[in-house]
Amino acid sequence: MTTATEISNRIIEAVMAQKLAPGSRLGEQQLAMLFDCSRTIVREALTRLATRGIVTVSARRGWYVIEPSQDEAREAFEARRVIELGLLHQLKVVDKAALRQLKSHLQREKAALAGTDVGMRSFLLGDFHVCLAECLGNSLLADTLRDFTARTTLIAMLYQSSHDAAQSCADHVRIVEALEAGDIARAEALMSEHIGTVQSALRLQASSDPLAGLRDALAPVRKSPAQATPPVRPRKPRAAKSSTPPASDPDAPADASTYLGALL
Repeated sequence: MTTATEISNRIIEAVMAQKLAPGSRLGEQQLAMLFDCSRTIVREALTRLATRGIVTVSARRGWYVIEPSQDEAREAFEARRVIELGLLHQLKVVDKAALRQLKSHLQREKAALAGTDVGMRSFLLGDFHVCLAECLGNSLLADTLRDFTARTTLIAMLYQSSHDAAQSCADHVRIVEALEAGDIARAEALMSEHIGTVQSALRLQASSDPLAGLRDALAPVRKSPAQATPPVRPRKPRAAKSSTPPASDPDAPADASTYLGALL
């Protein structure tokens, strides 16, 4: 029978491969049928992922993949920057076994770029950062980075990142080359630049107007010149005018569109 750990790992992999989009619903019954296990095991896997910030639950919608806000997107990249630069900053030397493993990962990235499997390409580009932490001997931070990488993958999907996959792979190559040359400071600088480039490719607004959508929708309709002049209607006979014009009523309502425009 499939375990909760296996289910949660499969969901993380699907997110990193961009096969599960932000907001995707994860039905307990469907997952139980798919993995041939009980709903109790599925619920345990989803609860673990909720603790790790990958899924959330709603009384109405059930379980679904998170949809990070703009603030959460910035925080996720800041967290990755702290973790990854910290890993490199404390590094003294990279052993040959670690370099071989990193180079092997880069070869898989290049092969994925040349192929047609977009999911595998996306997964490997994100997994490079996890692989780097594992190669540097910190499995705890590798697990943490896996969660943050999955989250930033969702962010890239949600905010329509324009970052080029080939550029990511080239950045990874330069980082490994710096590590192989023993230039840890350069590797750290390259990693900082790489994370910044990925973040800057997101379509995040610097500031948001909470009334922007409503303001646009309720703006006064602009009339064409042909519609500007109202049609002339026949006049009805009326009583003779008084010599003194009537005073305007201070309590009379203003024109609706004018009032709404001023309010918004």
